[in-house]
Amino acid sequence: QSRAHDAIAGGAAVGPHRSDLVVWHASGLPADQCSTGEQKALLLAIVRADVRLLTASHGRPPLLLLDEVAAHLDERRRRELFEAMLACGAQVWATGTDRSLFRALEGRAQFFSAVRGQLAAA
Repeated sequence: QSRAHDAIAGGAAVGPHRSDLVVWHASGLPADQCSTGEQKALLLAIVRADVRLLTASHGRPPLLLLDEVAAHLDERRRRELFEAMLACGAQVWATGTDRSLFRALEGRAQFFSAVRGQLAAA
């Protein structure tokens, strides 16, 4: 309904990008007052719930790309994330610049390196 106005304005004035998602941590703090690690954990909980919803509604899991996902998580949260990734049935591409953060996936996942725009088994 707003496309004519959007064309004149040169952008979308209405839509989800104009909304804020307000999230609260179990501790009672709003997400914007949580640590970076807690914020990442909250976001990943939302993504995991979305994976479950998409899997249930489409009959198959989505393809996930999680960019630099492990960098701000402590070891316990990384382990929980990796277990959830393995259990969800989705193909998951998780990027990172520090391979040691993915140590818990050794022998249970494929690793690749990107060198000069080329992927190679690592």
